[in-house]
Amino acid sequence: MLQTLAVANYRSIRSLVVPLGRLNLITGPNGSGKSNLYRALRLLAEAACGGVVGALAREGGLSSTLWAGPEHVSERMRRGEVPVQGVVRQEPVNLKLGFAGEDFGYAMDLGFPPPPTAPAFALDPEFKREAIWSGLFLRSSNVLIDRRGPLARVRDGRAWRVVSDHLSGFESLLTQVADPERAPEAIRVREAIRAWRFYDHFRSDRDAPARQAQLGTRTVVMGHDGADLAAAWETIKEIGNPEALHAAVEDAFPGAKVSISIGDGGRFTLMFSQHDLLRPLSAMELSDGTLRYLLLIAALHTPRPPPLMVLNEPETSLHPDLLPALARLIIHASSRSQVWVVSHAPRLIAALEAAPDCQTIALEKDFSQTRIVGQRPLDEPAWYWPER
Repeated sequence: MLQTLAVANYRSIRSLVVPLGRLNLITGPNGSGKSNLYRALRLLAEAACGGVVGALAREGGLSSTLWAGPEHVSERMRRGEVPVQGVVRQEPVNLKLGFAGEDFGYAMDLGFPPPPTAPAFALDPEFKREAIWSGLFLRSSNVLIDRRGPLARVRDGRAWRVVSDHLSGFESLLTQVADPERAPEAIRVREAIRAWRFYDHFRSDRDAPARQAQLGTRTVVMGHDGADLAAAWETIKEIGNPEALHAAVEDAFPGAKVSISIGDGGRFTLMFSQHDLLRPLSAMELSDGTLRYLLLIAALHTPRPPPLMVLNEPETSLHPDLLPALARLIIHASSRSQVWVVSHAPRLIAALEAAPDCQTIALEKDFSQTRIVGQRPLDEPAWYWPER
């Protein structure tokens, strides 16, 4: 389970160290930085798949995602006695992301390349530093794998062993030196990150994949677009927890039942029955809210729970009366996975906060910087970045 998430110089996040628990609720007003914190976590996940540079490019490049304010905000700036202005930089221009869990921690430092030797890719960010360590925060004595530019070394007893001195600057060490003999820790961290699951705005429009009949195969992990909803539902009934699945439907839609119709060629269609209707409704006939809720039920009852499941505004398109049932669904899922929920729906927030394990992380803007409400400097978890 992740204990700490750290982000520096990403959009509105100048510097943030976030304590995490089993069930994490990220909330705050519009513009407070909820989406930026969510995006930062997704960027971390991209590191394990070799997609960080591409993900940053889709956001406009590294220069567009860096913190746009001054390097340091003085008290005189806060009081309005002097204008907000830049000064001679004392620190490198970089974007830093990291986390620490119960066993390992990982951090990356991305920056601009030196004067261009390949002008066509002069704006591609490079991995300047990476580190994997044991324990909750970085110390010189617990570093297991250390990367500095193209060179990566692995701790070997009291000494260090170089595993590569020609790493590509645009790829993480997680995709270049993950070797079961030379760097088993990199494999463990990489596979743990790759198992994280993100569900962000399931499609429920008339052309949504979840509404179409699909060729069914056993599906232990439902896709992010929900196209395999019917197959995932049938898989849960076969090898998961069908009683919990049916109970979740009953909790949200009393008297309703979900079944899977298997047509010609093995195509699966989800069918929704209600006690006051003479025939079941197919997925094509369901309202947007009902379909989205069934997608959430299938995602949260997966037979293969991930170490971390992230839900970004799961209340979208749902009727407010469904939100207490959604909260119970999420709380149940948090007994099997660490869960991260981004929401601004008061009814869902109140229901989740009633759970004993819920950790609320309320964000606010302070002089254009995203902060955790009530967190003072000494309240932050211990965190140290790898030095360049």
